[in-house]
Amino acid sequence: MLEALPSVALGYAIASRLGYVGYVGLALRREERSRFFTRRDGRAAGFERFRRVASGIMTNDALAFVAACVFGWGTLPTLGIPRLVLAAAGVVLVAVGVGTKLWARATLGAEAYYWANFFTAAPEVTPARTGPYRFLNNPMYTVGYAHTYGLALVTASLPGLIAALFDQAAILAFHQLVEKPHFDRNRTVSAGPTLGDDRHA
Repeated sequence: MLEALPSVALGYAIASRLGYVGYVGLALRREERSRFFTRRDGRAAGFERFRRVASGIMTNDALAFVAACVFGWGTLPTLGIPRLVLAAAGVVLVAVGVGTKLWARATLGAEAYYWANFFTAAPEVTPARTGPYRFLNNPMYTVGYAHTYGLALVTASLPGLIAALFDQAAILAFHQLVEKPHFDRNRTVSAGPTLGDDRHA
């Protein structure tokens, strides 16, 4: 029974990520097409209703990833690399990933983290040119995912590493299928950064 825990944890992490990108993607599409949330409740209340549900799903997704790392502890083949070296590299990746996410969120503001521009009357998306956006178009979903690989290395977890790869692939697909088309339709060239090309990890 205990031997199955890493596989179960990995399965739950993958299902959680599919639930995250699936719900958020469908919800944002419905809001954009028919004002599903804001038509009945108004913009502020509709956005808050979406954010509450999305926040819960995103929290579950993060916990599921951590579980994949913890329950898969020590299952990653080291290929002769000392565990201490892997752990040290993992700590560096965690610091880089978390630092990038915090920097990007501070640049965009808290509401952008929850796709607020999908809920405005006339969404205008101006690409950010400050913070990490000076160097990367999509820091949240690229370098901002370094911490997931770092945690997998710290725990030497094969399920954690697989989950990290799946999570990043899923969020990049979400960006291409949901966020980018919305941004492209509403992109402006006015001065002053307000929103970037990504939101969350």
